[in-house]
Amino acid sequence: MKRWIAFWNILKKDIQNYYLKPPNISWGIIFPFAWTLMQLIRAPQSLEISHLLPGLMAMSILFGSTSMLAVTITFERRGRSFDRLLLAPISLTTMVLAKTCGAVLFGVLNAFFPVSLAAFLIDLTGTNWLLLSFGVLMIAVTATLLSLVIAVSVKEVFEAQTFSNFFRFPMLFLCGLFFPVSKLPVFLRPLAYSLPLTYGVDLLNRALTGRGMMSIGLNSAVLLGVAGLLLTLAERCIRRKWIL
Repeated sequence: MKRWIAFWNILKKDIQNYYLKPPNISWGIIFPFAWTLMQLIRAPQSLEISHLLPGLMAMSILFGSTSMLAVTITFERRGRSFDRLLLAPISLTTMVLAKTCGAVLFGVLNAFFPVSLAAFLIDLTGTNWLLLSFGVLMIAVTATLLSLVIAVSVKEVFEAQTFSNFFRFPMLFLCGLFFPVSKLPVFLRPLAYSLPLTYGVDLLNRALTGRGMMSIGLNSAVLLGVAGLLLTLAERCIRRKWIL
């Protein structure tokens, strides 16, 4: 079987069958949408909106990407259709990439919803769009792979969503989404710097406002390293739990 044919058909099936499930709509679409509108409406000045925008984008990616993959994997595992994929004549890496690309794409699309709303309220002409796109993509990739590791460890959708919230909500307060990491208590800062979303938000801040805590090279290296580590961990979990 040609690799690209298998990749495309797995991706298309996931989008058609799973992406409009109720858990995806509630956590992946409605929650980021409502939170974005609330924050933009309450922001009285354009300066405040420009500082809120990186956090709103990161939150939209985080909830969109993690919700999609958690539902896709758990539904297929319960229906035993994932077992048929494991028997297909394709590599495990190809199958994992096909399962994750849909969630990455959804997270990227979610990210630009706050941008489209903010464009009516503030001037975005100084934005570094190339850096912004790279930051959005890396946040989506790391969030999706984290969700994959979670999804292969549970059996039901509600378990995946609950376990995902264990990571998602602390990230909202520790990763500099709505206030700088430097304002956190000293004992919480090491935890904040251990989370990949911190580095993704820093890239978005630099792209939108021109200010960041760390260099672009450091942020990029950490995010790429975490993505590689999570991909390896996800494949190892699948081999251990579902194949051996």
